Amino acid sequence: MTRKKKAPLLFLHGWAMTPAVWQALIAALITENADFEIHAPALPGHDGHAIDFAPTLAAWVDALAPALPSSTTVIGWSLGTALALELARSRPERVERLILLGATPRFISAPDWPHGLDAAVVTSFTDGYLSQPTQTLRRFLALQTLGDASRRRLSPQLEAAAVPHAGHPLPALADGLKILAESDLRPWLAEIRQPVHLIHGDNDALMPLEAARWLAAALPHARLSVYEHCGHAPLLSRPEGCAALIRTSLDGQGEP
Repeated sequence: MTRKKKAPLLFLHGWAMTPAVWQALIAALITENADFEIHAPALPGHDGHAIDFAPTLAAWVDALAPALPSSTTVIGWSLGTALALELARSRPERVERLILLGATPRFISAPDWPHGLDAAVVTSFTDGYLSQPTQTLRRFLALQTLGDASRRRLSPQLEAAAVPHAGHPLPALADGLKILAESDLRPWLAEIRQPVHLIHGDNDALMPLEAARWLAAALPHARLSVYEHCGHAPLLSRPEGCAALIRTSLDGQGEP
């Protein structure tokens, strides 16, 4: 009797990270009875190679599309959630469902969007990365651990999974910050017809919980799971719990 394979899983990491950030979660997800087809590509330019893509969400999704099998569950974190949503919108026939950790439809605040970072804070990141890339990256990583009960343990894990720097800014990372700052997914979220499972930390300092709650209400088929005393990186601070939630979604349990 041939064992039926699970749908392929495509993992999309966050800004300034490498696919290594998924290792703990993938290890927790794979069991003796699991048969997953794992795809964890680097975001454009996050593997150290030069890129020739415009700094837009659509262009980066076009770059990632060749790594997208059919009937895929796309699992995104941080910037990877925006790319996952755009993949689901632009290539609905190839995306079966979405699982989004630390998601927001808009990173920067606006008069009609109070659930983002202040524009001055985001500007300090985008400008600071060009002049002081190493210090800016450390600041960004520190924000990911704020409010997490496992903060001390998370910092070295994030640093180990970050894109290596040699004291100078990488164009692809500068482009990634531009995408974060300029993308607004709200106008087309109603087009997402796939089931979406949002996983969020209640103390997320980068993507506030209210942004995830808004997403859960705005997406046609979404549900939200919230971890208490958790920051922006539940994939590292709660890998076993996240793996359990992912298995539940893959089994179709708790479908919205």
